[in-house]
Amino acid sequence: MFRKLSFLTLIAALCLVMVVPAFAAAPNFSPAIYADGRAWGTKGLSPLPAPNEHNLQSFDKLFVFTNSNNPDQLPVSEAGPGNPAYNGGRWYTHTVMWTSQAFVDFGTVPVLKSYQDIMHYMDYLDIQPGSPDPINGPPNFFECPLLPVK
Repeated sequence: MFRKLSFLTLIAALCLVMVVPAFAAAPNFSPAIYADGRAWGTKGLSPLPAPNEHNLQSFDKLFVFTNSNNPDQLPVSEAGPGNPAYNGGRWYTHTVMWTSQAFVDFGTVPVLKSYQDIMHYMDYLDIQPGSPDPINGPPNFFECPLLPVK
């Protein structure tokens, strides 16, 4: 009887181990990232090791804003699905801060939705490679595919 109970407990534990990660990686179809002027949802987040000089080009930059006073600002991707430059959701996080001059000139800063927008406002942005908070925010390098918003 004890062996049967132990076996059933083991099976239940294995089922939980397999089911819990599936729920943790459930798709989020709400707007989470802007890419090429469009909002995208996401699915999961898997940290990746830092690339080397041979595979750095297989990551897209993800620009995470830390001081935007515009509540509609989401992180901005270098490219998204449908763009030939899109790398399938492999990200290299970059921290973006608006300069003090941006707040003087704009008041409420504009919402940036594309890499082209980032380039257009480059004089008002301070961009540094790396995550603003790799412990509680996105890791420096990670994988997270983009999904259509529903």
